[in-house]
Amino acid sequence: MLKRTVLAVAVGIALAAAGVAAAAAVTHQSSGSSAATNATAGRVTLHKTKLGKVLATKSGRTLYLFMKDKNRRSSCYGQCASYWPPLMQKGKISAGAGVKTGLLGTTKRKNGKRQVTYKGHPLYLFSLDHSAGQISGQGQNFFGGKWFVLNAAGTAVKKAPPTTTTGTTTTGTTDTTCTAYICP
Repeated sequence: MLKRTVLAVAVGIALAAAGVAAAAAVTHQSSGSSAATNATAGRVTLHKTKLGKVLATKSGRTLYLFMKDKNRRSSCYGQCASYWPPLMQKGKISAGAGVKTGLLGTTKRKNGKRQVTYKGHPLYLFSLDHSAGQISGQGQNFFGGKWFVLNAAGTAVKKAPPTTTTGTTTTGTTDTTCTAYICP
C-alpha cells in the first residue's frame, strides 16, 4: 500500500512538472518565439531511425505529419502546437541528401508566419523527442488525429514503433504495463 502511495505521489509530481513545462512552452511561443524547441528550418534532411530513414531537421530531430491536416493547412494550434511544435521557415529552405527539393514548400499559419511542408504536409516536431533519431510521437493519436513520420517520398510511415515499457503498476488485482509515455 505504501509503495502505491509513493508511486501515486511521484506520478502526480511528474504530471504537475509536465503541466508547468507545457504552460511555459505555450507562454514562450506566444511571446513571439518560434516554438518551445526553436523549431525553425533552413534544411530538411533524412535521418536513420528504428523505422528506417525519415524526414528530420538538420540536427536529426524527427519530423511528423498530422493526419487531421487538410488542403496543406495546419490543424494544430494552441496546446497542440506546444506538444507538436510546427516546423517554421527560417530563411531559405533547402533539401539534404535524399530529400526532394520539389516536395518542399510552406503554408501560412493563422499568425501569418510560414510553416514548412513536404509534399503538401505541414511538418511538426514532437516535444518528447529530445535527440536525433527519436520517434516517440510515431502513431500517437492526439488532438483529433494520428501522427506519423514521413519517408523521402513524403508518405506517412504507418509502421508501429518498437515497443518499450517503463514499468508495471498494480491496481487491485489487475496489472497494467505502461508504454513509454502513457500509463492508463
